[in-house]
Amino acid sequence: MVTKKLWSEGPQVSAIGIGTWSWGDRLFWGYGKQYGEAEVAAAFQAAIAAGITLFDTAEIYGFGESERLLGKFQKQSQNPVCLATKYGPVPWRLSEQAVIQAIRESLSRLQVDSIDLYQVHWPFNFLMSYETLFGALATAVHQGLIKAVGVSNYSVDQMRKAHKLLGDRGVPLAVNQVRYSLITRQIETQGLIAAARELDITILAYSPLAQGLLTGKYTPEQPPTGARTVDGRFKPEGLRKLAPVTNLLRQYANVHDKTMAQVALNWLTTQEGVIPIPGAKTAKQATDNAGALGWSLTADEVTTLEEASRPWL
Repeated sequence: MVTKKLWSEGPQVSAIGIGTWSWGDRLFWGYGKQYGEAEVAAAFQAAIAAGITLFDTAEIYGFGESERLLGKFQKQSQNPVCLATKYGPVPWRLSEQAVIQAIRESLSRLQVDSIDLYQVHWPFNFLMSYETLFGALATAVHQGLIKAVGVSNYSVDQMRKAHKLLGDRGVPLAVNQVRYSLITRQIETQGLIAAARELDITILAYSPLAQGLLTGKYTPEQPPTGARTVDGRFKPEGLRKLAPVTNLLRQYANVHDKTMAQVALNWLTTQEGVIPIPGAKTAKQATDNAGALGWSLTADEVTTLEEASRPWL
């Protein structure tokens, strides 16, 4: 399995992780209808069998159910895994003790003594200052409750501030988890990728397949149904606009005997300091995700995909 450092001082993890938003989430994903615990357990087992070691969840996913499932599965597994979860800075959490209590609740659901990577889910501070929040997280590192701190959806300025506040306490900022794919490349023009590399912060790329847009599953003749229909990218005209990118993905998939999704994920793995975390709620999806590793796009193919996707900078 191809690996990358999760952060400069951190562990080696698989160069692709698994996002577990769909594990237990009934509101958006419909957990309990077309799939349930048996399917996501099989996804976990298939990911482990394929060499994937990084799993990302959050306390809000399924209102704790995703953490509980992941904790149950990792407890039953003999393989070491890297667990990342996220803290929600909601208005009623006012103090450092509230942060520590949230960590302890995640520890209980995950059934571990220390969380490998604990991230702030959104850059909202409401009634708690950044100084209090990151001071609490630094304390949690020093107490051994968490091993590393990350953020999610932070801008360049917010990321720099978090990096400075943690650094003052001798704690590195390990990651910034943001939306990033071939057709969501705004973090490049915003300077976030450059700043992350400067500060030695890893980018965890969520929605790396753009909710299925880069898989070939949807076409102008076969657009999606359900929640995706409100997104203009999934309408026939939006899908036609994607043709320069999806046509290349299909071409390279044929050349390498891979899927379009595997090509899109492989492109992300070629980016310095980036680890994509696609979702997987079935064993097949987990195995397919892992199939993005162990081979390489050519330098020309990487460049051509970059050029074709520039409209999404």
